[in-house]
Amino acid sequence: MSLFDSARFEISAAKLSGLPTTIEPEIAFAGRSNAGKSTTINVITRKTRLAFASKTPGRTQLINFFNLSRKTADGASRETVGHLVDLPGYGFARANESVRGSWSDLVGGYIAHREQMTGLVIVMDARRPFMPTDEWLIDFMRGRPEVKMLWLLNKADQIKNMERSVTLRKARERAAAFGPQVSVQLFSGLKREGVDQLIETLEGWLLPQEKPTQSSEPEQISPAQGEQP
Repeated sequence: MSLFDSARFEISAAKLSGLPTTIEPEIAFAGRSNAGKSTTINVITRKTRLAFASKTPGRTQLINFFNLSRKTADGASRETVGHLVDLPGYGFARANESVRGSWSDLVGGYIAHREQMTGLVIVMDARRPFMPTDEWLIDFMRGRPEVKMLWLLNKADQIKNMERSVTLRKARERAAAFGPQVSVQLFSGLKREGVDQLIETLEGWLLPQEKPTQSSEPEQISPAQGEQP
């Protein structure tokens, strides 16, 4: 059992003024619409509908917070140790100017100033990583070198072994140039592959003084067994 099994919805915020005043560390998830961000959160928490994804890019404009807790030493109660934060997806193709502006104000403000954010997972489609909006966010994070970052290459089951290796190598080279706070991982939310490795990384961010409860998986993901819907 991992820490993320305890995840439960806590609050949604539509404005920066509505962000919770909690002090525990937060791990935020960001990504283009349909990159699999919500699926990733659901997979690591083993809850099918904890995070919701809108079918219309740019529609969901809320920051959602999920509480993470564990039993106290005496086992009599539970204590909050951190939060998962689901940021609105950046899919602007069908969004009007006001929606794009509200996303920039809300998400940009959170990423730039949220002191509780200890880590950021940028979920990208492994078939089309580092799209312009991904690049914007990555470049934006240069201003926060104290925040750990994971570039999660999702839907890796949709690319062949050779392409997978090339994609991972290029991403690692970019990460190395960016700084030691950045790591890279292949992932498949559909096939539930790379889950243990992801959980181990995130638990290490939240509980750096403790040994992770999950053992890591090899970074190579097995060939796809079928096409994703």
